[in-house]
Amino acid sequence: MEDVIEELRKRSLIVSVPLELPDEDQLVEVEEQILLPLPWELREFLLHVSDVIYGTVEPVTVTDPQSHTYLPEVAANAWAMGLPRELIPICECGAEIYGISEEGEVVRWADGEVTNDSWPSIWHWVRDVWLESQEFS
Repeated sequence: MEDVIEELRKRSLIVSVPLELPDEDQLVEVEEQILLPLPWELREFLLHVSDVIYGTVEPVTVTDPQSHTYLPEVAANAWAMGLPRELIPICECGAEIYGISEEGEVVRWADGEVTNDSWPSIWHWVRDVWLESQEFS
């Protein structure tokens, strides 16, 4: 986890209006809005790196309700499109949605179904999907 966080921090873009990291109270508010507890690793991700801006992959955030990456809004849209309700979306990439289970496994949802693509944790997903997304662009 620490090496992935370090790599994200190293690659993060510096922008004029940076994103903010949430506090525990904001995470509780989001849990109340989506009516699901956030898996431990998603909580850690949001608390430590949800302010990172890198490449074209835009994971969910929880500090700005007006943002297109605001978790409760992304979740409502993803569930309306058919993402299983037990999955919490962590990222919407075009027609694909990456969701995290209560146990912390990340899966890819596309064409109306969960695919065979999965990652054992959000940190594996960050390494294999988010960080790799720009290496070959």
